[in-house]
Amino acid sequence: MSDIEKVKKLREATGAGFKDCNLAIKEANGDIDKAIEILRVKGISKASKKMSRDAKEGVVVVSGNETKTSIIEVNCETDFVAKNEDFISFVKELSELNNQKNSNLEELKNSKMGNGQTVDENLVALIAKIGEKITIGKSKTIENSNGVNNHYLHTVVQDNVAKLAVLVSLETNENSETVKTFSKQLSMHIAASNPLALESNLIDQAIIDKEQELVTEELKNSGKPEDIANKISLGKMNKFKEENALLTQAWVMEPKKKVKDILGELSIADLKIKEFYRIKIGE
Repeated sequence: MSDIEKVKKLREATGAGFKDCNLAIKEANGDIDKAIEILRVKGISKASKKMSRDAKEGVVVVSGNETKTSIIEVNCETDFVAKNEDFISFVKELSELNNQKNSNLEELKNSKMGNGQTVDENLVALIAKIGEKITIGKSKTIENSNGVNNHYLHTVVQDNVAKLAVLVSLETNENSETVKTFSKQLSMHIAASNPLALESNLIDQAIIDKEQELVTEELKNSGKPEDIANKISLGKMNKFKEENALLTQAWVMEPKKKVKDILGELSIADLKIKEFYRIKIGE
């Protein structure tokens, strides 16, 4: 095999540029496997320099079925790369692996992909090839053997790849079209309303404390008597909790009703909202 043919084969195997491949073949004395290792080491060097930059673009990918569904976020620096075919191919395969690994990121990063290399090795190679910082962000797997999972994608890039994605898990013995329709509508509601928790008492205490701090600061200079200010503060905090807990949010498709009202109107005795998860790129 001539050096030119070896360079071509190396480019196909690594996706690296002609110049880098040519230098690697020479450095490896024509040994393609050694040249791949040389490029990987250089790729790691290039990738590490890029990891200090911001990666605020990217995609969210969903995989799975009604009983086990996973969501994963992969970030990059520009929207242009978020639509790149190599990037999309990587995130789709990554998403399927993530579903298999139940969103255990440590196991995921060490998992082998279709080309025999680990996720981490493929990530480094992709960073070196594309020239942008790429990171694996949040992920979640929801399993449900007694009910139904559903999801919603907003600003779809391709297939199950989007800029915003929501998973919803309902608990019920009924597997009817009514349940499936409600689960889809609920995931759309969550996409739009971004609830912090299912119920107000489940909202993270740190978020409650921060909001209370802001409300107190706002009322401090209002000139109102302390007892009046305390009543206003209580009212504002109750409203904050109501608007950020899923069950007490106004239903986006019928704002005069709350989510819990819609749930009750379905008249399915054992129907409960088990879990939900929302990821939006840039938030």
